[in-house]
Formats: sequence, C-alpha cells, structure tokens
Amino acid sequence: RAKYDGALADGEQVKEVVERVAGRVSQKRQQGKLIFYDIRGDGTHLQVVVAEDIFASGRFHEDNHAVRRGDILGFEGIPGSSKRGELSLFATSLQILRPCLRMLPKRSLKDQETRYRQRYLDLIMNPNVRDTFLVRSQVIQEVREFLTDRSFIEVDTPILNAIAGGAAARPFVTHHNELGMDMFLRIAPELYLKQLVVGGMDRVFEIGRLFRNEGIDLTHNPEFTTCEFYMAYADYEDLMGMAEEMISGIVQRVTGGLTLNVSGVEVDFTPPFRRIPLVASIEEAVGEKLPEDLASPEALAALTRIAAQHGVACPAPLSAARLLDRLSAALVEPSCKGPTFITDHPVVMSPLARRHRDNKFLTERFELMIQGLEYCNAYSELNDAMEQRARFADQAASKADGDVEATEVDEDFCVALDHALPPTAGFGLGIDRFVMLLTGHTNIKEVLLFPAMKPLA
Repeated sequence: RAKYDGALADGEQVKEVVERVAGRVSQKRQQGKLIFYDIRGDGTHLQVVVAEDIFASGRFHEDNHAVRRGDILGFEGIPGSSKRGELSLFATSLQILRPCLRMLPKRSLKDQETRYRQRYLDLIMNPNVRDTFLVRSQVIQEVREFLTDRSFIEVDTPILNAIAGGAAARPFVTHHNELGMDMFLRIAPELYLKQLVVGGMDRVFEIGRLFRNEGIDLTHNPEFTTCEFYMAYADYEDLMGMAEEMISGIVQRVTGGLTLNVSGVEVDFTPPFRRIPLVASIEEAVGEKLPEDLASPEALAALTRIAAQHGVACPAPLSAARLLDRLSAALVEPSCKGPTFITDHPVVMSPLARRHRDNKFLTERFELMIQGLEYCNAYSELNDAMEQRARFADQAASKADGDVEATEVDEDFCVALDHALPPTAGFGLGIDRFVMLLTGHTNIKEVLLFPAMKPLA
C-alpha cells in the first residue's frame, strides 16, 4: 500500500507494472463478471479486483469458485485505483497458497473464552487486537532504550532456581532429573542481578518472565513480564526521579500526551508524582498511631485489632508484614488515583531493602501506585551481609509457621554480599500492567497473547 497509496487518480491503472501480493481473504463478493476480494496481512488490507476479461488463465470461474473466506491467496496483477478511489490490484492470476479448513465466524469475534483460547482466531477476526500488542512491543523497546541510553547492560539470569528468592511469592515447583532435586521457576531475578553488581557490573537490567503460583484475576496471571534494573551508587530517591522520567516519557511517546483516561478518571502523568509515607498514611486512615517497632509482639496485637475493627481480612498465618500489606491495600492504595509513590515501608515488610537513614524501623522503599494498582516496586538495597542473614532467618521462621510466600535463607547470595555490594538501588516495573494502562484495558488477558486458562473439560 505504501508504494501507491495517494499516488493514483480515481480509475487509474499502472498497466506497465506487474505486482504480486498475498494475504488472507477476509471478504469475497461478486458483482456480475467482477469478483472483489478483501485481503489482510501484516496489519493492513487491500482490495483485489478479478475481472474475467483480464484473468489470464482462462479458468476465471474454476479458480475463483474454489476460494473461501479465510484462505491464504497469492495474486499477480496490475496496481491501480477503483472508480471510487480505492487502491486495488487488478488480478491477472491467483493461487490458493493454503486453504482454511475451518469456517470463520461471520462477524467479529466477541466471546472472551474463544478469543483468549484461540488468539490466532481473535487476530484474524478482530484486526484492532493487533494494536494492543504493537503498543506492548513499543513499551518494551522504550524501556530497553531508556536504560541502554543510561549505560545499563541487559543480561539474562536463570529461570530455574534452587531457592525461590527475591520476592514474597509462592513458587512453581519442578524436578531436575539429572540432579535429582526439586527446583523452582523464578519469582524474581533480583538476587542474581545484585550478584552481578557485586562483580562490578554497576548498571544491569533484565526484561523477562516471572512465575508465581498464585491467583488468576483481572490483574494477575501466573506468568508475567517485568523489567528489573540495579544501579550502583544510587538510592531510592534517585530511582523515584528515574521512575518519573521513564513513566511520563513512555506515556507521552505512546499516547501523544501526558494525560490518560483510566477507568473514567483523567490521570495526569506530569512529574513530580505525589509522595505519601506508608505508615503515616495507615495511621491517618485508622485514626491512631501504630507502634514504632512493628516487629514487636505488641505491634502484631495492635495490627490484628485494627484490621478487625476496619473489616480488613488477613488469612493465617497472621504476621505484621501480612497485616500491614492488607491494611495498605484496603485503606491507602485506593486513594492513589494519580501516580503516587507510597514510601518508607517498615523493615518487616521489606527483607531485602536497606534501613531508612532517619528511622531504623523503616526502609528506603517505594511503590508506584496508579488508580489503586501497583506498577513499580523499588528500594535502596540492603548490602550488610550479616543483617541480610538475620532477615533471611526471620523469613525462614515465617515459612515454618505456614507463610508460603516467605523466602528461605540463600547463603550463596549472602556469600556474594560478603564480597561487598556497593550502595545500590533496585527497581522493578510490571510490563503487563503498564501496557493495560496505556491501552485502556482492565483485564490482563487482553495484553497477553496466550494468557493462562483453565483447561476445557
């Protein structure tokens, strides 16, 4: 199309040129001795006109009678414009490259189950679906360029892990036959990436899949794509500035502006973003002060009481970290309409984050929330090997008490910290949710080509 679009007058044909095109037949219609095909391919479409008087093979009726909607055809013919000004190929021959053996739906495909299970059919019948995945591709490219332009090196780390570490999540378990041991699909690449920083790779990032054996809903899929990066000689304040620059820049380049309509609300991505401290925000919501040491038994009792008073459910086992997380989700996060950094999480919620320079009970951490959903998680990294071992031990105790999301002791990582991790800050961005935001989708399955689906009976 690019070669001839807008270059031909109505009814003009370039008879001295022969072109070849191929694509899938989306429509076939006949008017007397003319047959019109609409063919699609690579995100575009073209009208092909087949007239008996110029069809070279002498098999006008036989060749065209065999064609059905959905077939893949190849045409040879003369480029031109119809009398109504539509760019067309006036075919002199056609070949069925591959017939479609299943009848296509007569109209656009609406059934969600079918769309998600048979994405190829969704793409055939609903060409606009392709636009979502073009945006997804652009977002990944924008993130990659943002980091490589700042001297970050892209790396790959293992997906099969001996220990499920780097996040609080329930892992998928598999078995390695040769090694005779159970292994885990990674829940985060964090610990490997920080080991690279120990080794002198001061700026590293990875874009890839993570796997968490948890629920499936409108915003969660068991496997999902993230970008994590780690930057030596930086802290979480530096990363808040980078997050503002990255997020606002991508929003502007993808959509053409800094304002998005998100679920009926106009959201402005102009920096700087709002910042609110987590503990103070919970205290404001519940109308009372929380204990300063949130790892104490008194704090656990107070948080349990507050959660019950405010109707915030927390499944067993009860811990300060789990209660704080659910209080935040119920009372703080819904108020984050525009881009908001929730900052300074307690140590009990952040086993890998460095203690806050001004408050030993808090960490230098932030989460970026938009319309009540988390998009980024980042912090100044804990680089004290002894304290990391102690926090891993606390996590192991929580796992022994029944917290399936708690991490285990990763001594290999601690040995790496023994070799000195420079002051470092780390950042994670959920690619899928970011694409949802930019494309206006409220269901994560719309931005995954092949989302997880329960098998049909």
